[in-house]
Amino acid sequence: MATPAPATSMPYATLLSFTRYVNRTGPAKATFVGGLRRQRERGSGFNPHGPLVKALKADIQFRTGGTHLEQVAQTVKPRWRPLYEALTGGARAYLASLGDPSQVWLTRTHDALAVVGGLAVKVNPHLGLRYADGRCEVVRLHFDEQPPSRETVTATLHLLASQAERVLPHAEPVLVDVRRGEVHRLDPAVKPADVERWLAGEAAAFSAMWSTAA
Repeated sequence: MATPAPATSMPYATLLSFTRYVNRTGPAKATFVGGLRRQRERGSGFNPHGPLVKALKADIQFRTGGTHLEQVAQTVKPRWRPLYEALTGGARAYLASLGDPSQVWLTRTHDALAVVGGLAVKVNPHLGLRYADGRCEVVRLHFDEQPPSRETVTATLHLLASQAERVLPHAEPVLVDVRRGEVHRLDPAVKPADVERWLAGEAAAFSAMWSTAA
């Protein structure tokens, strides 16, 4: 009896992987996509930032001014301590930038599946915020050593905005550069239609590279 051919892995990206992809140029794009496909097929991958996100949420929820961030930096596994030492200062600066702790609350967000140029992209914010004045923000955190590029900022904020009604209705999208404690928001001078065309082209190329990856 003939052995069935293995199922074809369908192109798919998370918000993080897609924004990292658009930030690359030339052959580095194909190398990156090939690596993503192999990682998915092996079922590998690990997120070292989870405890920091939980600590930041706890400091917002319990209005503890960075206590949880300090604690997690000291209790995380030794191999991750240099990373956390590099992140917690900026995370505390971002926490302080939220203003009066009694005027901001965590609020639930949902993941959404966007279809960009035929490519499925999982849009998964890190947290949602509600302010006493009625404003809402849906927040994605950037942990990389390098600051987010203009392409990364634009793609992240546009995808969050495009799925706002699913992830957190009426929320403003925000990208936080955690290491530097800097907040990025949509540039009103950038036309959404132009961004959509750019991302659709990037997504089509991503799918083509995925299909040809070894």
